[in-house]
Amino acid sequence: MGLIARQLEISGIPTVTMTSALDITEAVGPPRSVFLDYPLGHTSGRPHRPELGLEIVANALAAFADADHPGWIGRQPFRWAEDDSWKDSVMRPTGAADRSPGETSVDKLDDRAPRRTTPQYQSPADAEAAAVSHKGECLVCEGVDY
Repeated sequence: MGLIARQLEISGIPTVTMTSALDITEAVGPPRSVFLDYPLGHTSGRPHRPELGLEIVANALAAFADADHPGWIGRQPFRWAEDDSWKDSVMRPTGAADRSPGETSVDKLDDRAPRRTTPQYQSPADAEAAAVSHKGECLVCEGVDY
């Protein structure tokens, strides 16, 4: 999202991104962003807590007034748990080989595959469509070496 935000800003559209991945956000450098130290996928709060979600979004929108330099990253004041022990079990990619017999992916908190340095596609048709769409200049992928 940070790369998209940068391109929108170049076009004159102000943006603020919401993130739970501080290191990635710092590396990408969106114009302004608000970090929430929650597990990925919970950038706007906990499920079934609409009042919390509204407060988180309101805080994020305040970044338009609070941000005082390009690349500004604000911090949300909310905590996922009383302590940070939840971080010990998330963001650790595990696959079927790492599960005990009878254990399903639902039993693991994070069952994503490790990141790769090359694009991955759902099917050969998706790979072909991506190849066709990237012939010529691509403003989103400018400078990316596939």
